[in-house]
Amino acid sequence: MRYLVRDKIFAIGDDYWIEDENGRQAFLVDGKALRLRDTLELKDPAGRVLVTLRAKVLSLRGAMTVERDGRTLATVSRKRLSLLRNHYQVTLAEGPPLDVSGRILDREFAVERDGELLARVSRKWLRVRDTYAVDVVREDAADTALLIAVAVCVIRMAEKD
Repeated sequence: MRYLVRDKIFAIGDDYWIEDENGRQAFLVDGKALRLRDTLELKDPAGRVLVTLRAKVLSLRGAMTVERDGRTLATVSRKRLSLLRNHYQVTLAEGPPLDVSGRILDREFAVERDGELLARVSRKWLRVRDTYAVDVVREDAADTALLIAVAVCVIRMAEKD
């Protein structure tokens, strides 16, 4: 399933819809203004919070957590930086880590687990300049809300660096 994300989603305090490939509203990103740290909530169309994304306050390399029901589901951190590709690691509370690599600021990167592609983020499929797609390749192998949250976290962190 392909989900379309508008780049301006990353403005704090603004709310934006992520649509599925059929143009239906799939997720609402709710930016929480007036918080001490960067906080976003990913909600379903009915308004239920699926995951909460928070910037870690005291992190040397920059990190964000993805929480569900008050518990940390994943921690996203920068793995290494090179001239051509950025690398991030997603440490899950349960299961093997996810690797994120590619040209993050260009919106061209992949999310993998043990070498298996779970999602690909790209602008090249779209004609609208400020939009990119999160193509969830293995919905059966991963939590879609988590994969979207990982994409949002990685881009947000890369833009702050």
